[in-house]
Amino acid sequence: MTSILPASVPDSQLGLSPSEIQILRQHQQIALQNQPYPHSSIATRGRGHARTSASTSRAASAASSGNNGRLLLDPGSLALLGQHFERLMAAIQNRVDQLTAQTQMSTIHQSSRAGAAMAAADAEIVRFHAIIRQIDELETEFDKVRHIRDIVKGFRARVEGLERKMDRRHARR
Repeated sequence: MTSILPASVPDSQLGLSPSEIQILRQHQQIALQNQPYPHSSIATRGRGHARTSASTSRAASAASSGNNGRLLLDPGSLALLGQHFERLMAAIQNRVDQLTAQTQMSTIHQSSRAGAAMAAADAEIVRFHAIIRQIDELETEFDKVRHIRDIVKGFRARVEGLERKMDRRHARR
């Protein structure tokens, strides 16, 4: 008693979510429409090209009619679908790797810019402290000069007062 496998199964019975079923249907159709010519080398495992090309021709015909929501189970269709998904996954992984590299470069660039900005900010802080120190020194000098000026004013007022006294004494004589 030989058990015969069905040519296809309903894709809704595969345990996939509706969005995964949609992806499976779309990519099964793409894989079957982009199949190589019937005489190309698909792994036939010693069965010859006739068996594979006939099954893939039926699969291509089914794909063009939309598969009616079924996953084709013939070896050629499954091989094409498997190869298609391998290429698709490799392309996705390649894009992920590219984006990862771009992200790393961006991170390095931003880190470098941040480091430069921090160095510039540190330099400005040092410059600011030097300016504040100079202002403090100038204020100290200003206070000293003001104190000396006040002393000079006081002496001048006393000298002028003494001069007036002397002028008055000279004028009386």
